[in-house]
Amino acid sequence: MRIYGLVQDSIVDGPGFRFVCFVQGCPHRCPGCHNPASHDPEGGREIPVEEVARQLLSNPLTDGLTLSGGEPFAQPEPCLTLARTAHAHRLTVWTYTGYTYDHLLAHATPAQLSLLQETDVLVDSPFLLPQRTLALPFRGSANQRLIHVPPSLQSGAVVLWEEKM
Repeated sequence: MRIYGLVQDSIVDGPGFRFVCFVQGCPHRCPGCHNPASHDPEGGREIPVEEVARQLLSNPLTDGLTLSGGEPFAQPEPCLTLARTAHAHRLTVWTYTGYTYDHLLAHATPAQLSLLQETDVLVDSPFLLPQRTLALPFRGSANQRLIHVPPSLQSGAVVLWEEKM
């Protein structure tokens, strides 16, 4: 898979200690993006998905996997492999996307839909610089939602994720 970078022990990309895989390549190219170097699909570096999975599982303190970018739905197959690996080891999966949940449901390829189904929380919608905020946890602009995917898929309506205290 082509990645922009890997981060162990992030506390800003979902709850707990997260292993973050920043994929390379993003069609959205949001103005003000905090990872503009991840936009070019030819940038970054190639790494076997098995190596990313090994690093994901190397830290016993990891609470979950976060797929970010770039755009994870631009590389759905390797991201799906990582999500399934995470779930097999009882780790949560968060996926950041510039697409909306509704767009993914209506237009996803089979691999993209499988990745959505393997996601616990989807942080959806493009980053909008005029709506930038530091007040909301785990997202950069006020239009972005934290969608609890399994109950959303089950009910047919968006169910927002709320942090348990």
